[in-house]
Amino acid sequence: MLRRPGPSSDPIDDLIGLYMADERRAEGRPFVLVNFISSADGGTAIAGKSSRLGDEDDKEVFQALRAIPDIILVGSGTVGAEDYRPVTLDEARRERRLAAGMTEVPVLAIVSGTLGFDPDARVFSDPEHRPMVITGPEADPAKLALLGDSAEVLILDDVTPANILARLGAASVILCEGGPKLVGQFAADHLIDELNLTIAPMIIGGNAARIANGPLVEPPLEMRLDRCLFGDRSLFLRYLTP
Repeated sequence: MLRRPGPSSDPIDDLIGLYMADERRAEGRPFVLVNFISSADGGTAIAGKSSRLGDEDDKEVFQALRAIPDIILVGSGTVGAEDYRPVTLDEARRERRLAAGMTEVPVLAIVSGTLGFDPDARVFSDPEHRPMVITGPEADPAKLALLGDSAEVLILDDVTPANILARLGAASVILCEGGPKLVGQFAADHLIDELNLTIAPMIIGGNAARIANGPLVEPPLEMRLDRCLFGDRSLFLRYLTP
């Protein structure tokens, strides 16, 4: 159960309502919300899986944030490493979305410049919740053919954050779930509006990437701390751009 810091530390009874009530607007493009987890020493995965860092409170935040966006954006490497399922949501979140005038579930959009994933992965297994695949001119035609009707495919001239947002311009909010390379690209282009960061209370060492992995963000993307929550073990931080 998550709590706010302070003398009372009352538990938050409606976590979905808390996150859905936050205002999210960006001028001329979708609002970009990033959700990520890292260890206390900054690592984002154990043996390639970020899920091994999480606990039950982190799962609750993950589920609450998935009630918010029109589109969930994720890199193909993360889809493979975490063995993504089709996005369905439970009845409570579907009802909250419908009451807010949204579709029952967000669309999952997988970014892959060369289609470097398994077309038979379970993320493509539900015809009622087909993902979108965003790729570029170097996409393997054979894999495009193998996808068939299991996904909607968008082919961009250049797979950049700006071009992705331009093609997804009808969305109000996009939730980016990683991985570090994709988040690094959005950070480098100053196209992140909100960061929800879970800090897991563990030191893992190793060479796992940071949450934003790629070119130096110059100038640094300044953010301010908007909210801090804590669970039984982990810390949950919400940052916003000024």
